[in-house]
Amino acid sequence: MYLISVYFDEKTNKILQRYIDKIADRTGNRFMTENKVPPHMTISSIEAKSVDVLIPSFEAVAGKLKAGEIQFVSTGQLLPYVFYVTPVLNDYLNDLSTMVYDEFSNIPETKISRYYMPGSWLAHVTLAKTLEKEQMRTALEVMQEDFSPFTSVVVKAGLSKVNPHDDVRSVMLR
Repeated sequence: MYLISVYFDEKTNKILQRYIDKIADRTGNRFMTENKVPPHMTISSIEAKSVDVLIPSFEAVAGKLKAGEIQFVSTGQLLPYVFYVTPVLNDYLNDLSTMVYDEFSNIPETKISRYYMPGSWLAHVTLAKTLEKEQMRTALEVMQEDFSPFTSVVVKAGLSKVNPHDDVRSVMLR
């Protein structure tokens, strides 16, 4: 499994990492911190036999992507295991989703997850995963105490492997 993701400005990274760390400390669930998963938003999840078939498309789409501003406004849960923050799905994010899908959807012997296709994508940044029921409640309490909406700037795009997270390629966006 490979991911096409975007990454954020330093201010946003500090906010998101603080949330990740605080949830990990309070719940005892350290999946995100132990696996050194950086704050990111996945735009596409792709099954492929080799990353080599994805690199040309990543390089092509990376040249088209621009930096952009988004507003994180809410928290949520993908039950039963994931806690996240979510932005307003604005034109910028819709365009990112469409451009990435259009570039990667025609690669033979690959499959894009149906959850990351335009029109069915839930834009989010995972703060904790593999949570048990009580840990999920604690994560919600943490965010009720600490979360407030904030503005973010998307500044980088990347192609990565998962489990463990490993960056294959990345590019700064202008």
